[in-house]
Amino acid sequence: MKKVIVSNKGEGIVEIKLNRPEIRNAIDLEVMDKLSKAIKEIKADRTIKGVIITGEGERAFCSGGDLSVFHQLTTQEAAYEMLSKMGNILYEWMLLPQPTFALLNGTAVGGGCEIATACDFRIAKESISVGFIQGTLAITTGWGGASMLYEKLPYDKALTMLLSAKKYTAEEAYQLGFISKLVSEKNFYNEGYQFIKETIQCNAEVLRAYKQIKISEWENGLKEKMKKEILRCSVLWEKEEHINAVNHFLNS
Repeated sequence: MKKVIVSNKGEGIVEIKLNRPEIRNAIDLEVMDKLSKAIKEIKADRTIKGVIITGEGERAFCSGGDLSVFHQLTTQEAAYEMLSKMGNILYEWMLLPQPTFALLNGTAVGGGCEIATACDFRIAKESISVGFIQGTLAITTGWGGASMLYEKLPYDKALTMLLSAKKYTAEEAYQLGFISKLVSEKNFYNEGYQFIKETIQCNAEVLRAYKQIKISEWENGLKEKMKKEILRCSVLWEKEEHINAVNHFLNS
């Protein structure tokens, strides 16, 4: 079974679906490689008007990194290599010339919330929850999520989401400005796609031109901020507090 499914939805829209519903669409190294390949192909295609990332199933958009795999990384160096790999992918996602949409079909926590943050828009079911819960595992965001969040939300609201390390309802996240559009459970995909289509009415070159204005800002310093953030997370990764927290999580 393919862990990542890329499909053309017509009208210039491409959808990337994380397809590991049995483990809440968690990210492993193979998924990272598939995402990296998709980003390169999408970036080069000037006919694409919008890019969606979503998850398979109803439970989860993405639960972040696959802890059953990544918990085996016990040194700062090993953790940094993995974290920076996904951090580079999300930086390239931020810089995609097309508008990007996180279609939050289910819960988005931890690294899943970082993936959603990398998108220009976040469309969520009213019933889901989102949260930067990394703090409950005695680490920070590890894929550059905090640096990206500071670009997307006012500082105090971004800091609130990060410091609380809690799950927010979709309505709460909407009030904070993290969620762009709330959609009913019953008509999630229809309403979600309708919002996307209404958002990308201009032709592909106009969409790219508007996006490039912000990309030019991000190219001047964002990557370095993300690298420093990832390094700080890798330092915490090898500490006993994190190892114990993950053990407790996996065994609970």
